[in-house]
Amino acid sequence: MASNRVLRFGPVAMSNTLTTNILNCAITSLSGPVGFTPTQPYIVLRHIRIVNKTAGAVTFSLWLGATGANTAGTEVIGIGKSIPANDVYDWYGLLRLNSTDFLVGGASAATSLSIQGEGEIGFS
Repeated sequence: MASNRVLRFGPVAMSNTLTTNILNCAITSLSGPVGFTPTQPYIVLRHIRIVNKTAGAVTFSLWLGATGANTAGTEVIGIGKSIPANDVYDWYGLLRLNSTDFLVGGASAATSLSIQGEGEIGFS
């Protein structure tokens, strides 16, 4: 039986580099306990909110894939999506990120948008 925990990330300002790693759950060292080997976690995203705190429209893009990569075919949320001045964009869904998956992206103007999200984290 799964016993996932509630997860919240951010808020954090988005950069204007579209290959910025935003979220990944990999554990870099699994050494420790005696008698069992811990497994890598996974994240189930249920909500992402992106806030535009400026007086002008700003776009954002998010990809799901390798670290620092935004290759064609891995677009996942809001590619070039415009958020009006002083407004928000809310995404609701069910998106699983394994330990090898990175949510990568950025905005058209540095530090104009803040991203935050909620979901669950668990172990497979």
